[in-house]
Amino acid sequence: MFHVRKIESFDAPELYPYATLRRSREHEQRGIFVAEGTKVVQRLLESNFTVISMVVPEKWLVEFQPLLEKRPEDVIVYVAEKKLLESLTGFSMFQGVLAVGQIPAPVSFEKILNESAHPQLFVAVDALTNAENLGALARNCVAFGAQALIVGETSSSPFLRRAVRNSMGTILQLPVIELARLGQWRPRTFTPHTTAMTLVDCLKEFRARGIHCIAAHPHTDQRIVSHADFRGDCCIIFGSEGDGISPEVRAACDDLVAIPMPPNVDSLNVGAAAAVFLYEANRQRHKS
Repeated sequence: MFHVRKIESFDAPELYPYATLRRSREHEQRGIFVAEGTKVVQRLLESNFTVISMVVPEKWLVEFQPLLEKRPEDVIVYVAEKKLLESLTGFSMFQGVLAVGQIPAPVSFEKILNESAHPQLFVAVDALTNAENLGALARNCVAFGAQALIVGETSSSPFLRRAVRNSMGTILQLPVIELARLGQWRPRTFTPHTTAMTLVDCLKEFRARGIHCIAAHPHTDQRIVSHADFRGDCCIIFGSEGDGISPEVRAACDDLVAIPMPPNVDSLNVGAAAAVFLYEANRQRHKS
């Protein structure tokens, strides 16, 4: 179901998410996110996520009508002139299609572990605060068959606007565990020295369940990616480009694995590194 309303400004309170596009952390606190662009909005409408509203130029309304008619909730579609929509972003090539979705409740850790087919393939991120890079990594997760993304407590939310945009909406197709939002679950290996579960706690639990934890670490001579074994249940951990994976998280992993690089190059962008690791995991699994 959907209802159409024409607007000439973004002054109304219900249009707050669109008038504050650059304040996506405020959106996160309100439990909402913004989908931007035709492909991303299309994937939101095709998903099981709750859709609150949309803003589109009138010409796009016909294109999205079949998907809107299939939605179970009542979606408000605001129709506006493209010039008004461009004023939100500040550049003229903007497609003029936006939507607001509701961030889902945290995914059950047990549900992901119990429902993921073996050999399991998970990805975790430690201290990854760049939203664009997190979105690119999520896109690679979906492209190469990762079954879930575990977002460490010091990482950005994958539902920030730029993360959703850079994922091309694929974050909506990937089970996500945000440890900063996961309050109701504690692993069997959890020790109550802190009130929040950390990525270290999560990796200890993985290892207790026989899931091999592999840290993507550029400064190691232990093993290169083509020599690592990805054929069994495993979780690949990525860090930020600046500091990489923290010493505590590295210590909680089974292996440190590097992509061979010439000495004059420090490391790849985390999105590119994720593509290399996940491609190799797929190559080994399909070969076996």
